[in-house]
Amino acid sequence: MSPRADTSVLGRWWWTVDHWTLAALATLVSIGAVLAMAATPAVATRIGLDPFFFVRRQMIILLPAMVILLSVSMLEPRQVRLLAMAGFLASLALLALTFVIGTEIKGARRWIHLPGLSLQPSEFVKPTFAVVAAWLFAMQRKHERFPGDLLSIGFYGLVLSLLLLQPDVGMAVVVSCVWFSQFFLAGLRMFWVLLLGGAGLGSIAGAYFVFPHVASRINRFLDPKSGDTYQISTALEAFLNGGLWGRGPGEGTVKSVLPDAHSDFIFAVAGEEFGLVVCLLLVGLFGFIVLRGFARVLQESNLFVLLAVAGLLVQFGLQALINMGSTLHLIPTKGMTLPFVSYGGSSLLALSLGMGFVLALTRKRFGPGEAP
Repeated sequence: MSPRADTSVLGRWWWTVDHWTLAALATLVSIGAVLAMAATPAVATRIGLDPFFFVRRQMIILLPAMVILLSVSMLEPRQVRLLAMAGFLASLALLALTFVIGTEIKGARRWIHLPGLSLQPSEFVKPTFAVVAAWLFAMQRKHERFPGDLLSIGFYGLVLSLLLLQPDVGMAVVVSCVWFSQFFLAGLRMFWVLLLGGAGLGSIAGAYFVFPHVASRINRFLDPKSGDTYQISTALEAFLNGGLWGRGPGEGTVKSVLPDAHSDFIFAVAGEEFGLVVCLLLVGLFGFIVLRGFARVLQESNLFVLLAVAGLLVQFGLQALINMGSTLHLIPTKGMTLPFVSYGGSSLLALSLGMGFVLALTRKRFGPGEAP
């Protein structure tokens, strides 16, 4: 631990970063590593790979992910903005490239294969766009002639179009919720709140008729007899078998029969092997990180910081809710990772970038007159 008199970058970082959020994230990453070792060997064996293939890959990616999180958390607000703008433009270009060189999996073009890694550009669009949109909204309020709102609307329309063309309706919903929440906090008039809210609900209803896979998932959620509900039924059975304390590490069976047990349904593996107690601990950690972040940022007078952190926290919490809600059959299924817990390189790296932004922007050092 650095003494308070230490004026080095590391010393200033240690005494200004939120230790509670840092500890909660470290706990979440540790639980994710344990669950990766519990869930991935069975999945790898089932598809003919070395049992520890996914474990090794996840541990290899975990190291640069933590470096990204800690390094980004040391940045100043202007550096965060510049990094987010560069990252947004790069990820937007890669998102467009998925239609040219992307790999089609299950009818969607979302991935670009690189040596040793399948990159999903949309994962990086989420945190970077949240910061860029926050800056544009803040600049509009600071300089009335600056067309921040129009630029933000334009970027949002572009991102939404690319996501729907892939198609990735779930990601489009998350990006829309984050962007709308930021626009609302920036002072959007109630007339436009109601109008955009109605348009959003109408768009979700429209997706039911436009995208067959969306209609199928909603139909199976409303009427399980209307289609294949094997994954959901198996996941719910896993929670039932786990009970309060679980069957014990390595004793679960759901990971051997559930195709996405290491990614979209890893919460079911946690429920079966470690029980309700660990599941509630995970829920508590996600809730604590979100609420702690809001508690810190509400003391902030810089509008850019407020909007950026709010958007990133909404994104983080919403992604966790969608994953856990899908696994528990509370909402229609959506292939979305559980933050810092599910297997997935792009997701882990992008989440580390996003939470690094949150830690950087919630450090105790911002003056009321600092420009965004």
